[in-house]
Amino acid sequence: MKAFEYAPPVGPLVVVHRDADLLLVDKPAGLLSVPGKAGEHADCLESRVKAEFGDALLVHRLDMDTSGLMVFALNKAAQRHLGLQFERRHMEKTYVAEVAGVVEGDVGEVDLPLIVDWPNRPLQKVCFETGKTALTRWQVIGRGHGQTRLRLFPKTGRSHQLRVHLREIGHPILGDRFYGDGAGPRLMLHSESLTLYHPSGGARVRFEAVCPF
Repeated sequence: MKAFEYAPPVGPLVVVHRDADLLLVDKPAGLLSVPGKAGEHADCLESRVKAEFGDALLVHRLDMDTSGLMVFALNKAAQRHLGLQFERRHMEKTYVAEVAGVVEGDVGEVDLPLIVDWPNRPLQKVCFETGKTALTRWQVIGRGHGQTRLRLFPKTGRSHQLRVHLREIGHPILGDRFYGDGAGPRLMLHSESLTLYHPSGGARVRFEAVCPF
């Protein structure tokens, strides 16, 4: 595993959408979603959001190395509503990734159960005996220079799911210091869109954050 020093990016908070219930922001790669245990890991997206929107409540997380959309609730009722959507898998998410190698076929899926690799936390691993169901669907959106650009559709939300699944099919995400060689400026994984039921009224709404790579 490639060693690193936490050096979160600087810059203003990028707000994608805000209303009475929802706040959607575009998290930069290299910034923790929530504070780490060490004092030097206090800077995170949650603290930056609360500095500007004091009533914002956490709903979910992204890996530190992943960029893209995160949704916060702006009241307790909205937080409960969104939390249930994640729990019941009513939230639809898409990601964009650049992976090593040329992926064969245009669409496919990876159905491999995952569990934490306890001696090597926070790494995850495939385990058919004790792992939890994990399903990722993928679609090729580009190929070239010995790599492939994919759109990913996770149907479950396991920790490091996309990263492990792509490594397991022989196409690790470029820049992955956990499951690849860690080469490059960043993990080439971006949370592109979130589709959810709005807490007020229940309308199905979709939000997007443009992929930066």
